[in-house]
Amino acid sequence: MRKLITARGLVVSCQAYEGEPLYGPHYMAEMAKGAELGGAIGIRANGVADIFVMKQHIQVPIIGLNKRKMEGSDVYITPTVEDALAVYAAGANIVAIDGTKRPRPDGRSLADTVKQLKQHKIPIMADISNDEEGLYAAELGVDYISTTLSGYTPYSPQISGPDIELVARLSRTVRIPIAAEGKYSQPAEVNRALEAGAQFVVIGSAITRPQYITERFIHAIPGDLKQNNERL
Repeated sequence: MRKLITARGLVVSCQAYEGEPLYGPHYMAEMAKGAELGGAIGIRANGVADIFVMKQHIQVPIIGLNKRKMEGSDVYITPTVEDALAVYAAGANIVAIDGTKRPRPDGRSLADTVKQLKQHKIPIMADISNDEEGLYAAELGVDYISTTLSGYTPYSPQISGPDIELVARLSRTVRIPIAAEGKYSQPAEVNRALEAGAQFVVIGSAITRPQYITERFIHAIPGDLKQNNERL
């Protein structure tokens, strides 16, 4: 049995996309090492190659997934059973899958997917977007529920910040660990989610994507100061 995440704290999502400066397994492994040194209790990673290389360099558990956009389906987080098996074989401790009831590209239902992965004794994190999906995933027997998709499905709350209320409601109604994820960028938000009952909070872009971090600072500079800087 691979080590699971049982502590409370921060998980860092180390992901980069093609065309970004830090895209590639080596860069992401180094990012994961930095997060571990900083005190992260786990890493969330995308793609078989990144997961395999990270596994050689860090000791904390990896939540693995494989993002793939496939024609005819809105499900892109580990969309098929085969994707999940590949992620686990690469070394993930926990496999994150889309936990919604939307049609999956391999034709399997969420229930069928969870059942097959359980037969392989794979720990599952269900990425959900609302209460109904969280409760259903818990009934199916997943090991973790993450609020990753709140705000990213058309029927979930479209709010600018993290959905901490969803974390609080699920924490009161299910007996499995809740991961708070999605739009977290401030330490105060992390603390609020933990106080609401989250087992841990996942932060990605606010820590690991330098272009995004830089843009946030640039956008915070008042227009008149930018203009003065341009004249210097």
